[in-house]
Parts: sequence; structure tokens; C-alpha cells
Amino acid sequence: MSAVAFDVAAVRARFSALDRPTAFFDAPGGTQAPDSVIQAMAAYLRESNANLGGAFETSRRSDALIVSAHHTAARFLGCEADEVGFGQNMTTLNFALTRTVGRELRAGDEIVATRLDHDGNVSPWLQLADDLDLVVHFVDLNEEDATLDMDDLERQLSARTRVVAFPWASNAVGTITDVRRIVELAHEAGALAWVDAVHYAPHGPIDVRDVGVDVLLCSPYKFFGPHLGLFYGRRELLERWRPYKVRPAPDEPVSARFETGTLPHEALAGFEAAVAYVESVGWDGILAHERDLGERLLAGLPNGLRLYGRPTMEGRAPTFALTVPGLTPEQAATRLAERDLAVWWGDYYAVEVMQRLGLPDGAVRLGIIHYNTAEEVDRLLAALHELL
Repeated sequence: MSAVAFDVAAVRARFSALDRPTAFFDAPGGTQAPDSVIQAMAAYLRESNANLGGAFETSRRSDALIVSAHHTAARFLGCEADEVGFGQNMTTLNFALTRTVGRELRAGDEIVATRLDHDGNVSPWLQLADDLDLVVHFVDLNEEDATLDMDDLERQLSARTRVVAFPWASNAVGTITDVRRIVELAHEAGALAWVDAVHYAPHGPIDVRDVGVDVLLCSPYKFFGPHLGLFYGRRELLERWRPYKVRPAPDEPVSARFETGTLPHEALAGFEAAVAYVESVGWDGILAHERDLGERLLAGLPNGLRLYGRPTMEGRAPTFALTVPGLTPEQAATRLAERDLAVWWGDYYAVEVMQRLGLPDGAVRLGIIHYNTAEEVDRLLAALHELL
């Protein structure tokens, strides 16, 4: 057990959404929001709801919120405020950003993606490749533990590689990738390192400067905030790229050129509250508690289940994909739901992972997050034994 003190009861008291019989193991699809996030969004709509650039008070408050939210995002990601931007969600942002970088690509240029990726970091490249006659290569998995085959990554790189797109952590099997090494290999090949951090963001701190990524995307609704997308782009790239935008839209700060239309201001208020919540809890406690719960789950899994991914908590997020003999993933998830246990089933848009692992119906996904308790994990384990 961890030596780091973590008061899960105090954490849960900050979430009215958790005051019900359901045990939520659905966090990989979106976490619950603490009351402070809900209150911040309501307060904006009640006290500051206006568009930008006006001389009146509520508009000026909205102007201040936009500036503040970008500084909060920069603090969360470890960069400057003009290197971050917001949008509808990660996938929409990624389609826009890939379309923009496509203006610099030529027929025959190569994109390297991975079979570990969520499709939000695959389909934008495949469609861009179809439009521009690019070539997309896929890095394979090590089937026994669903880790990325780093030797295969090196084989896929060439003088024509322009982008290496990969996940920080798999939303399907929990694998955490060696971000620094992948970035090094991408840069040695003269390519951009383009990271999907959606699944990693609720499970560990991000410092884009430290790992050296060029582009990173994540989703605040996966780390206790509202539905929203967030991206980081290295300033040199954002200054060079020509985004698709309307003519009157601002060119400064540089990241604003990529934020099309009016942003959801109330969601930005909720985002700020979500980051404040994470900072108040602290990463040390979050990491230790999630590791303890993950180890508890792994130790208690029935022998008859098939687990995909790493068998220990080393090199993984507390996200577990498994299959139950005699039941489809949908049937297993439905039976767990009947016991007030919320889990996911299917491919979770991780199409390449499921195809590679030979799972046409997907798997059952159990997602632990720091507001879960040991008692909830024990309930889940007991239910899994009953399924067998």
C-alpha cells in the first residue's frame, strides 16, 4: 500500500453526482464533475454571460475569462498561454489541426500512427492521406501485453516521415507509452510528435516542455470538467501554419487563430474549476490511490476472465479491458449495470487495438479513477465472480 495519505471520503464529498448507489467505473468515457465545476459554469451564465469585445461589464468579464482560461490551460500543460487553444472536443480540434498542417504536406509524404491509438488520432490522418495522396503506416503492438512495438516504430520511420501520431496512454487497454523516446525518434526523423493525451490527462501530470512534444490534445471532460477540447501547439508551428478561419477572427494571440467561432464560455469557467480541483487534490495522492486500487483489482480478478494489457500496474493507467467466457461484452456490461456498476463495452473508438487483438465485439472496460473506493472495487470483483 502507498505511504501517501489520501482521503477518498473527503474527495467524494465534493461530488454530489456520487451520492447514489452506482459505482462509476466509466471514467475513461468521461468523469463525473465536482460541484465546484457545476457552480462555476452556472455562475458564469448567471453573472457574466456575454460575447467578447463589448464596453459593458458582462462582456469585460467574458474577456477576462478567456485570458484566464488560457493561462490556466498553460499551467496545466506546462507551456505558454498563447500556445493553447480550445474547441468542441479533441476529435474536432484534431481534424482542424491536421487539415491545417496538410497545407505543408505533399503527395508521398508519410504519417506514422499506431495500433494503440483512439480513432480520433487515426481517422483525421487517414482522410488527409486520402485527400493529399499521403502514406499512413501503423506501428504494431506486442500482442502479449498490448504495448507498443518500439522496434517496429523505428522500422516505420523514413526520410519521408512528417508526423508521428501516438497516444500517451491507451483508452482501451491502459498502456502508457514511452513518450520521451517516441518524441526523440520522431525528431531524429525530422517529424512532428503529435500526441493524444486524452486518456492520460486524468491519471498524471503533463509537461509538454519536459517531454518535447510538438502538438498535444486532451479533453477536460475526461478530467472532471465539462465537454470541451484542448490543444497545445509549439509556438513556432502555430505562427507558421495557416489555419482555416473567418477573416475578422483575431490573429493574436497566435493560438486564437485556431479557435473558430465563439467559444463555450461557461465551459471555460468549468474547465478552470476542474484544474483548480485537480490541483487541490494533488497528483501524488491521485497517483498513489489509483495505483492501490488498480493493484487491488488485478489481485482479485477471477481466473476465468481474459485480461488484455499489462498484468501489473507498471506502465499502465488503471484502465482494464477484459472478456468474460460465455458472454458478449455487451451482455457482461449489462449484467454489471443491473448491479449498479457502470462500465463500458465495445471498442471505445480504439478500432485498431480491437482489430489487432482479435476482438470484433470489443471488450468490457473497467476504468478506475481517484474518486473510486476500495469497497467499490470489491463490489466489482464480487460481481465479476458472479458472472462466471
